[in-house]
Amino acid sequence: MTSFVVAKFGGTSVADYDAMNRSADVVLADPNTRLVVLSASAGVTNLLVSLSEGLEATERFVKLDALRKIQFNILERMQNPNVIREEVERLLENITTLAEAASLATSTALTDELVSHGELMSTLLFVEILREREVQAQWFDVRKIMRTSDRFGRAEPDVDVLAELTNQQLTPRLAEGMVITQGFIGSEAKGRTTTLGRGGSDYTAALLGEALHATRVDIWTDVPGIYTTDPRVVSAAKRIDVIAFEEAAEMATFGAKVLHPATLLPAVRSDIPVFVGSSKDPKAGGTLVCKKTENPPLFRALALRRRQTLVTLHSLNMLHSRGFLAEVFGILARHNISVDLITTSEVSVALTLDTTGSTSTGDTLLTQSLLIELSELCRVEVEENLALVAIIGNKLSRACGVGKEVFGVLDPFNIRMICYGASSYNLCFLVPADQAELVVQKLHQNLFE
Repeated sequence: MTSFVVAKFGGTSVADYDAMNRSADVVLADPNTRLVVLSASAGVTNLLVSLSEGLEATERFVKLDALRKIQFNILERMQNPNVIREEVERLLENITTLAEAASLATSTALTDELVSHGELMSTLLFVEILREREVQAQWFDVRKIMRTSDRFGRAEPDVDVLAELTNQQLTPRLAEGMVITQGFIGSEAKGRTTTLGRGGSDYTAALLGEALHATRVDIWTDVPGIYTTDPRVVSAAKRIDVIAFEEAAEMATFGAKVLHPATLLPAVRSDIPVFVGSSKDPKAGGTLVCKKTENPPLFRALALRRRQTLVTLHSLNMLHSRGFLAEVFGILARHNISVDLITTSEVSVALTLDTTGSTSTGDTLLTQSLLIELSELCRVEVEENLALVAIIGNKLSRACGVGKEVFGVLDPFNIRMICYGASSYNLCFLVPADQAELVVQKLHQNLFE
């Protein structure tokens, strides 16, 4: 085939029977779409995560009942639900067993095994919806090829192994017809289920697109494209029709929810365009993310990332000394901590940690052992309930007038940290969480309206 499209559908696009049928319409409208990657139905992953946290029997029953209703509301509307009823029941029984195990002892490995069932169920149901339309679609377990590290909750794919296994197991199936598979999940070397972190279905689609040398990856969600900011925060937000990889990657990294931050890495590596559109209204158009755009504007968009932690390290030993930062980063590396932003002064270092990515809501990056180890080196201050606002643009660090356009608007707000100049694509600052939306609204009004 000259064109090969990988299409990914998010949770709202497979939320119920009607949503799944709209997504099926989108798939069948493009004959080049041969591989479909699905998230769990909306609400399912949150229920599964809560079940993994060890609930009491009564609360566990309520969550399991809610989960069952979401899936059976889809199943019961099918023409012949009995074809897959037994398989759906088996998956729900697995969930019940795993949830009971979690009530005795929780673990990140158990969480990933439990959470994976959302995608397994949504793909099973979607295949049957396509078969009702007499489409020869195959169900495929992505864990057979998505080999990852064993860092449960935030597993990293092995791209070389993925390419090899894809060629062996997935390519032959695609030659026979359409294949439906799961986003977000994988397996480590011992065969245990892993997850790529929240939003990882986008990443799955891009990784598979790269492995299959796709001509395009389509991300179908509940909004028709990428906007200058989240329309739920600013109603006057405008759609961006074409955006460069670098700009979109910055937006995703700094919190734009339309794309997962890692999604674009495989696409950039292989120069695969990514289209973002709405499965609710596919005719409304969308945003094409590609290598370059003509005449990119100085200010492109605003992104907001919540749940940020600011860690400030104070030590007089920093003054005119060498090696302090190396020691700090050595400690953080031993605890698998990735620093987001950093600023330094003569006797202190301020750095931010992003806690939005993991599937496990109970996890904290700042463990007691990490804080004890840092405290032996310096005085540690921790601030939570912060949010990161990022201005995405082009050649920001080289343009005149950026300060006037931006910092005048920020005058009434308490800015905890500013990062500017390290990248020509972004200017970002940390603000109290309860002021974040107002900051975005004021900036958008000044820069885009």
